[in-house]
Amino acid sequence: MKTAKLMTALLLAAGMTGVGGAWAQTGSKDARDAAVRNAEAQYRKAKATCDALAGNAKDICIEEAKGNERIAKAEAEAAYDSTPRMREKARVVRADAAYEVAKEKCDDLSGNPKDVCIKEAKAAHVKGLADAKVDRVAADERGTGSEKTMAAKREATEDKRDADYKVAIEKCDALAGAAKDNCVRDAKVRYGKTS
Repeated sequence: MKTAKLMTALLLAAGMTGVGGAWAQTGSKDARDAAVRNAEAQYRKAKATCDALAGNAKDICIEEAKGNERIAKAEAEAAYDSTPRMREKARVVRADAAYEVAKEKCDDLSGNPKDVCIKEAKAAHVKGLADAKVDRVAADERGTGSEKTMAAKREATEDKRDADYKVAIEKCDALAGAAKDNCVRDAKVRYGKTS
């Protein structure tokens, strides 16, 4: 259940409002500058809304506002300079923003549930970064069958597996005795770990 809530939060953070229009813009400098100005205005408006909140809700709101601004600016730059590297950079910014929001949401928890929440957020972040890199390498190589693309895919798969393994091990920490030992052993088998 908590994992579903975290994934929903990450998806919401990844699809933050007001930032999608930059991709549809032409590659003109005026369009980029207008998108940047709009991002700054949206940030000020969102921050003013956040000021009415308190505690962690305010922290989450502010992190979402900052993330939205960074995403909109990165997407404006990617639309202006539509290269694989700039598109990757925009996706990295999006993954970073979603990760920061997810970590803030984990602050409402404590103990092992908080640790698991943070590991899940980190795993989603690693996956976003890995996918962005694979897509950039594939675009640089002009296809998905090149040796560099295949190497990037293998590396991404390994990074994702390692991140999922860390989440599984963190979940095992909530257990004790034989149940914990079985959980750790199962995680090692599932993710191909020997030590």
